[in-house]
Amino acid sequence: MTTDLFLVRHGPTHAKCMVGWSDLPADLSDIAALSRLDAYLPQDALVVSSDLSRAIDTADAIQGRRERLPHNPDLREIHFGDWELRTWAEIDAEDPERISAYWERPGDVAPPRGESWNQVCARVNTAIDCLEQAHSGRCLIVVGHFGQILTQVQRSDQLSAEEAFGHRIDNLSVSEISRGPGGWSLGKINHCP
Repeated sequence: MTTDLFLVRHGPTHAKCMVGWSDLPADLSDIAALSRLDAYLPQDALVVSSDLSRAIDTADAIQGRRERLPHNPDLREIHFGDWELRTWAEIDAEDPERISAYWERPGDVAPPRGESWNQVCARVNTAIDCLEQAHSGRCLIVVGHFGQILTQVQRSDQLSAEEAFGHRIDNLSVSEISRGPGGWSLGKINHCP
């Protein structure tokens, strides 16, 4: 039995800084893009989102008549800790080695009081595995975040973290993965219907 996941990135926040666990709203004024996204996604899918309002509101906008699952905090974006709501330039001026290592060699390096890439992957992988096991054979629309989606692209295509970070994930895009008897497989990445 195959479970298909449609990973949707929330609508834009227009923030020009690192936005992780801060609860910024999404701009959902592009009704045409939301309509195209809704039409593209399977109508019989279950919908779940992180518990941040930008993901919840995006999920609300595309839910239609689909069944909704409870919001899941383990589907949140990367926890940037002390870097939250700050620009690269601000952090680079204070801690250039750490911020370069975090983005250029993702792994165990973490922002102060934040999550490393490996911690994000472990958290999101566990959440996705639980969803897949609870709803095996179904289609799931998972509305979330840039980092959360990249964790699954990395896992599905067996990429290094550096290779995963090379992928672009636009707001209101869909990335598709499936889990069947042979394991995870990757379909479209960053598809904008």
